Amino acid sequence: MSAALDALVKEALTTGRVAGLPDGHFIGGRFQPSQSGARMESFDPGRGTAFASFAAGDSTDVDEAVGAAQRALEGRWRDMKPAERGRILQRAASLIVENAHRLAVVESLDSGKKLAEALGDVRGAARAFEYYAGACDKLQGDTMPLGRDHFGMTLHEPMGVTAHIIPWNYPISTAARGLAPALAAGCAVVAKPAEQTPFTALLLAELLHDAGLPDGVCNVVTGTGREAGAPLVAHPGIDQITFTGSVATGIGVMQAAAANVTQLVLELGGKSPVLVFADCDVEAALNGVMEAIYENAGQICSAGSRLVIEASLKERFLGRLVERVSALTLGHGLTDPGMGPVNSAAQLTKIEGMVAAAVTRGARLHAGGTKAEGSELGHGWFYRPTIVEPVQGSDAIVQEEVFGPVLTVQGFESEEEALALANGTGYGLVAGIYTAEFGRAHRLARDIDAGQIFINEYFAGGVEMPFGGNRRSGFGREKGLDGLRNYTRVKSIAARIFR
Repeated sequence: MSAALDALVKEALTTGRVAGLPDGHFIGGRFQPSQSGARMESFDPGRGTAFASFAAGDSTDVDEAVGAAQRALEGRWRDMKPAERGRILQRAASLIVENAHRLAVVESLDSGKKLAEALGDVRGAARAFEYYAGACDKLQGDTMPLGRDHFGMTLHEPMGVTAHIIPWNYPISTAARGLAPALAAGCAVVAKPAEQTPFTALLLAELLHDAGLPDGVCNVVTGTGREAGAPLVAHPGIDQITFTGSVATGIGVMQAAAANVTQLVLELGGKSPVLVFADCDVEAALNGVMEAIYENAGQICSAGSRLVIEASLKERFLGRLVERVSALTLGHGLTDPGMGPVNSAAQLTKIEGMVAAAVTRGARLHAGGTKAEGSELGHGWFYRPTIVEPVQGSDAIVQEEVFGPVLTVQGFESEEEALALANGTGYGLVAGIYTAEFGRAHRLARDIDAGQIFINEYFAGGVEMPFGGNRRSGFGREKGLDGLRNYTRVKSIAARIFR
């Protein structure tokens, strides 16, 4: 750890705060309070106590932010050359890197995640802006062969004003993966971060402004989903919505968007399988399973929350996995423990209830299964890393997203049974496959119903790879060039050439 980062961490752990955090919405190029004057608190999950307050917005603040974005679209942003947009995004990427330590400490304190994970998220955010900076001047259309007397072409126009509903589990990286392509396409944006984790979205908006983004092009309204998020997705001035969150809330967003025929990208979570075959590299599979479910305390939409393992390997693999899980230390995210807290008291209660209910239905606990308490953990929201083996594949612990450090175990005897188990829930976000057999890996990658497949490394890839789900996991793709296309509309132009 560098001296500068060490000083920031020490300050945060000693005082319980980070100095100089923004406390207003970012609208029209400046921070400002809610028009109502309302405020709310943000909590440190590692301590279970409030560490800062921020503006609690409502529909009036949303109106102002959307109006600022609409005005920005008619100003210098509309006429700016794509290459200049790219330079602004590249400067933003550099500023994120320059401020990486402060951003990561704020992210860890606000979300609860380990500092090392927060640093990785900040690097990923910088990479997203770097990637899409290079795409700004490459959104070119096509020409169509209509014959000698006609000329046909397409243009990619910015969608307009885009709304971004950002979840609490990956605040800065999810913000970046939506804002960067939207801005690259020439859109203006209004973001609403989760009320649990507002600060890095606000800091990101300020850095974009410092990089040269014109006033009003990027706006952030903070507050609850009910008071600020709902008015934003229902606003008639919004031309496209990118939402990441639960299935239930996503359905509500779809219903609100329908009234204005607003386009949508929905990423609604998953119940992703990790298929482990007996011929795999066991050490790589163990590493992959651990990362897939216990990173960020399992609070990942694409978490590998279902271990689907060949029966001949199951007991030996589970024995080694339990040893690793039992050795994981818990602690405040800024101390970089083996695993940090979950994000809120409500999330802790949900996880505890789902695991306890599964045990009453006969599920076997291999590890964990309880809240973690003790003087060293204070009043933080900690749940022990858990491995549970249900009696039936239809059990809710297998079928529903826990969104916590809970891994279920299912055995199989054949490739066909593994495939059936992999496709055996209503979700289809990602899947992992560990096997030495090339043909098997690619047969399963072809036949598993999911938006992204990892082979012999979970979370492989990066911003270059499109990401999104099928079925209850939502629709549309983020990241990659597919993510850029979300924020453009195609205009066709056909002309007759007179002799």
